[in-house]
Amino acid sequence: MVSRRDFLRAGAASAATLTLAGTRLFGAEGEEPKKKIPIGLQLYTVRNECGKDFPGTLEAVAKMGYAGVDFAGYYNRKAEDLKKLLDDNGLKCCGSHIGLGSMLGDNLKKTVEFHKTIGNKFLIVPGGIGGKTKEDWLKAAKQFNEVAEKLKPDGMFCGYHNHSHEFHAIDGETPWDIFYGATSPEVVMQLDIGNSMGGGADPVAILKKYPGRAMTLHVKGAGGIVGEDKAKWDEIFAVCETTGGTEWYIVEQDSSKYSPMECSKRCLENLRKMGK
Repeated sequence: MVSRRDFLRAGAASAATLTLAGTRLFGAEGEEPKKKIPIGLQLYTVRNECGKDFPGTLEAVAKMGYAGVDFAGYYNRKAEDLKKLLDDNGLKCCGSHIGLGSMLGDNLKKTVEFHKTIGNKFLIVPGGIGGKTKEDWLKAAKQFNEVAEKLKPDGMFCGYHNHSHEFHAIDGETPWDIFYGATSPEVVMQLDIGNSMGGGADPVAILKKYPGRAMTLHVKGAGGIVGEDKAKWDEIFAVCETTGGTEWYIVEQDSSKYSPMECSKRCLENLRKMGK
């Protein structure tokens, strides 16, 4: 028989354990709770494989354990066919890289219909905007603001993905700050970690400066693949999972050391080791 005193002591110990577990999961008192963010793969990483066997590549990506894919081309498939391939493999569409022109004028309606069909709400431009002057980047910001407003009724977002030149200052201000300082909160900041560090930027500082804007984050290693590089992933993830507004981590990685498929697999394994 268990005495009342022993029973109460055991109950108190269990409560303490649960409290500690809750602290680890939700953060200490007064801190923002951390959330679990799914991981997708930007298909540009395995573009050659997609070109040879697109259905087989999607199947392999799903078997690795990725929850979604970020498109970089559709390999001559209609939206309905893409949706079926995604569904057959238990994958979500976590974004797509498209040209700005496909969201301007009469093209926008067709673009919205296509992406509604495949279940995508993130329309991300991967480059080719702005220019060499502040006025160029302000003009681009105005275009994105106009598109973002038109996408609101459909629950979609437009955004921009960086390379490195966006962090090279123009008259004392970076194109990145010019652009995101002039765009509405609905314009997604798809920060590419490796590319930003390649431009001399601090991704942690950027994420903190623009809270809620990094709805999708491109998880690319700096000086090596994810988890084998010099990025401060713990700090990056801490912001994304509290104030960053991040809904997806998206791996995009090139490597001379591993094949594209092996690189994708290792990146995901390293993220899992980091608790993601």
